[in-house]
Amino acid sequence: MTDTARLLARTRELLTANPPVDTDRLDFLRARFDAGLAWVHYPEGLGGLCAPRSLQTVVDAELEAAGAPGNDPRRIGIGLGMAAPTILRFGTEEQKRRYLKPLWTGEEVWCQLFSESGAGSDLAALGTRAVREGKDWVVNGQKVWTSSAHLARWAILIARTDPDVPKHQGITYFICDMTDPGVEVRPLRQITGEAEFNEVFLTDVRIPDSRRLGEVGDGWRVAQTTLMNERVSIGGMRIPREGGMIGPIAKTWRERPELRTHEVHQRLLELWVEAEVVRLTGERLRQQLVLGQPGPEGSGMKLAFARLNQEISGLEVELLGEEGLLYDDWTMRRPELVDFTGREAGYRYLRAKGNSIEGGTSEVLLNIVAERVLGLPAEPRTDKDVPWKDLAR
Repeated sequence: MTDTARLLARTRELLTANPPVDTDRLDFLRARFDAGLAWVHYPEGLGGLCAPRSLQTVVDAELEAAGAPGNDPRRIGIGLGMAAPTILRFGTEEQKRRYLKPLWTGEEVWCQLFSESGAGSDLAALGTRAVREGKDWVVNGQKVWTSSAHLARWAILIARTDPDVPKHQGITYFICDMTDPGVEVRPLRQITGEAEFNEVFLTDVRIPDSRRLGEVGDGWRVAQTTLMNERVSIGGMRIPREGGMIGPIAKTWRERPELRTHEVHQRLLELWVEAEVVRLTGERLRQQLVLGQPGPEGSGMKLAFARLNQEISGLEVELLGEEGLLYDDWTMRRPELVDFTGREAGYRYLRAKGNSIEGGTSEVLLNIVAERVLGLPAEPRTDKDVPWKDLAR
């Protein structure tokens, strides 16, 4: 039996045993995970069947046609796209079995405690400290720009465990319980008016050593797996033709002939072509992922995603004129999801400004593409071999 036939047979067995119309949504998702149909390329017992990653679309299509519920991947994107591949690669067997199933079913939401206001784009300069006390680590510090922290049960966290070595060497990677004493989440109101991001304060937070991912001091290497997967999940999302930002402006162009000008027409055509090129390149990138871990190519995709979103949303506001400045809701909402296409043009214009910061700033990603994709000489880094405690801050 071929892999495809095996997966289709397993999918139909799942549907027969758990008819979507009669089965509770969460019960169905748990059964799907147990059947190895959550992410088919994962190991058996962890939601997969060690099948080729490319065959996930076969399973998804069969389940969608049967009306099976999904796990709302946009709501749990940080867990799916960042935490899960890191846990799979560096976690112990106990950690994999504890965290992956409720992560995939959406029972437990995850967030990312990486960025710090004092480190800026230089993530390796982070100052949050973790000090060993017996079987625990005591963590103190502040994280910022944390999506979904107000919803999350768990966080992936990197902290400095050795200030006496160069900055990249003294970092360790942890799983932090967001309900533990000492974890405080405060909303950050954004230019859109809502508070999708947060700042998180960690005061004497005790994390058991059993929730460490990877070796002590090896957190930077572990974090690279997270970051590469993050950039692919942001810039390489699967979307249909005219999906994403290009869709609303193309729709407006077709339905509002009174707004058209020759100049805007030309610019829209150029952006439409670029959006289609990026979409197809994303498809190719996902095909490459079947062969192994994501590489620096994801940084190029995320760069293109940010630039295109900003240019398209700017042109949309220009096309609509005064109407494009209208904004229906300026209250400080705490959204679960970022809705780029279901809101007003003014919202899209403002929210897109963050695309060149979140998931790695465009400046940092340009360096990655230059050095790791194009093979250009690395930038001079005078602080590379200096102990972190001696760096100017």
